[in-house]
Amino acid sequence: MTASSQQLKSWIHVIIAAVVCVASILLALPRDAKFGYEYNLGQPWHYAPLIATYEFPIYKSQAQLKAERDSAFQAFYPYFKVENTVGGRQIKNFKADYHKGKFSGVPDSYVNQAIKSLEQVYASGVVELKMMNRLTEWKAKGIRVVSNTNAVPQATATIFSPRTAYEYLMQNEDFEREIMSRLNLHDYIVPNLTYDSLKTVEGIAEVQSGISLHTGMVLAGERIIDRGERVSQHQLLILDSLRQESERRKENNSEKLLLLLGQFGMVLGVVVALLFYFRMFRRDLFESPHVIYLTFTLLTAFPVLTSLLVTYKFFSVFIIPFTMVTIIARVFLDTRTAFTTTVATIILSSIPLHTNYQFVVIQILAGLTAIYCIKELTERSQLLVTALIITVCTWGYGFFFDLAQGATLDNLDHSWYWYIGVNGVLLLFTYPLLYLIERLFGFTSSVTLIEMSNINTPLIRRMAREAQGTFVHSMQVGNLAAEVAAKIGAKVQLVRTGALYHDIGKMLNPAYFTENQGGGVNKHDELSAKDKEEVSAQIIISHVTEGMRLAEKHHIPKVVRDFIDTHHGNSLVKYFYINACNKRGAENVNPADFTYPGRNPFTREQAILMMADSIEASSRSLKTYTEENIKELVDKIIDTQVSEGRFKECPITFRDIMVAKETFAESLKILYHTRISYPDGKKPELPSEQPETKPRFFGNGWTWKR
Repeated sequence: MTASSQQLKSWIHVIIAAVVCVASILLALPRDAKFGYEYNLGQPWHYAPLIATYEFPIYKSQAQLKAERDSAFQAFYPYFKVENTVGGRQIKNFKADYHKGKFSGVPDSYVNQAIKSLEQVYASGVVELKMMNRLTEWKAKGIRVVSNTNAVPQATATIFSPRTAYEYLMQNEDFEREIMSRLNLHDYIVPNLTYDSLKTVEGIAEVQSGISLHTGMVLAGERIIDRGERVSQHQLLILDSLRQESERRKENNSEKLLLLLGQFGMVLGVVVALLFYFRMFRRDLFESPHVIYLTFTLLTAFPVLTSLLVTYKFFSVFIIPFTMVTIIARVFLDTRTAFTTTVATIILSSIPLHTNYQFVVIQILAGLTAIYCIKELTERSQLLVTALIITVCTWGYGFFFDLAQGATLDNLDHSWYWYIGVNGVLLLFTYPLLYLIERLFGFTSSVTLIEMSNINTPLIRRMAREAQGTFVHSMQVGNLAAEVAAKIGAKVQLVRTGALYHDIGKMLNPAYFTENQGGGVNKHDELSAKDKEEVSAQIIISHVTEGMRLAEKHHIPKVVRDFIDTHHGNSLVKYFYINACNKRGAENVNPADFTYPGRNPFTREQAILMMADSIEASSRSLKTYTEENIKELVDKIIDTQVSEGRFKECPITFRDIMVAKETFAESLKILYHTRISYPDGKKPELPSEQPETKPRFFGNGWTWKR
């Protein structure tokens, strides 16, 4: 694959990840008419000081409006139409029935009294019983009787229902009730007042339109409430008014569009800033698809989760373990990338929050604490200790932040500390999540490398059994490489694990490799082919290809397989190549038959392993192990590798190479117990008659010397 096609492929991965990230966060961000603050009368204000950003009215409470409307409604007289002909018609019917003799035996005085009372009842007005009950419910003091174009007010107490009208007709002390009952007056009582709903509704609307919905105004820039201050009745009205105004503004289509535009700009800005970081400072990560997808998965998941909690108000957002992002990025990437990713995630998560200042400050401090605690994850207990430290430190950050904002000990939000405690417990789930990320994104954590470094794993036990010399060689190379990695700040555990597996391909033909040959028997000498140098070279080269095959078969992570592929790079098997050239002439030898098929190192760790492998193998051929010989050997091997361009593709510096030379030399001196060279001279004669009887220490232990 060419460089341009590789770059195009990287950009495709970046664009896909960025688009999915921006779209997911925008879909999750709340844009409905919900208010982000929670408050109650008499309770402390747990948020930062609230300052009005725009002018809005102070709306009256619903209870206050209801009381004013009820009061206005009670003073309002509903409208009724009067049917003037109804009363006259019923009295006429009563008289007609009387003349027909329907009330025989009833004195005329009773009849005349009944007619007089009916006239009074209809003059006052009769309404249906159901309507009379409604007037009672409304507590209406009166009604307005509409006749033609006039509306005459009339007290409710003077109006009759059919039942009260009948009682009025019957309750007369001068007339006996029993005789009056013979007149069947209830047959002549009919409502003559009908409710005019249309005119009444219009009247009510007119009255209510005169009731003001607000009691004042809050100006832009005006302080509403401070952190820790108890919510008073007046402040409660202002906060409720701010809620109503905020919801009203969000329901406006044009303002919704502006809100969406603002959210899109914020999200896109953060994503682009993160991509600029990768492009400028970590181009290697920028061109790695699994790094891009992991980073943007973290960048998407936590803001989406925050938006869901804000939208549905499940819990406080402080319950979310944002430092999990820091730990994951630190374990799989590096410190700078972990901090940058953490800051980007926190900024995106703060968009739907009203308390974003407190949130951002505390979460960034917690992220820095996590970076300090997790330098390299090598034990499970580290996560437990880290979670405890982060929890305690976050408690401290929150406590001092509250004090800095003017809160008192009495006004502290104790529930917040419980949320941080739960946050610390949830942070422990980072450990199983690391394993899941390794499987999904192809990363390898330090814990996995440590597990692979266990010499009791089946593959390493097989190598120790079938190629014992290679096993010892790999262990020595690992020790040498680890010392150098520690000195130059490379990944110690990675290079140690890579060293353990770099020669596993030698298990196929172990006897053809010097470290596994015993008794002076060289299997290459037994080859009888005409071109046995090429055959020997291919056997040697095959340990790289066979090692890659074995590694893939046993699911060895790619980051470890790369050490197998690069520990010889594309160098020559020089011993057999030189022999072939000496035997048949250089023009008759094809260098490709003696060239390793691997790639040159492209990481510092791979470069260290290439150096350590060559130095450890060559050091066995030294006849004497003096400081000068060891230093000369180390310089010669590393300088040759540099001159051949083995490290052109990896980011190792000249300073790193200088430190590596010094470290290799020191390690080999310790390994082979070198001593300083003593000057030549005559050996002094010891008196034979006085044998030495005292023990002296001679490096190998205590012994008796004469």
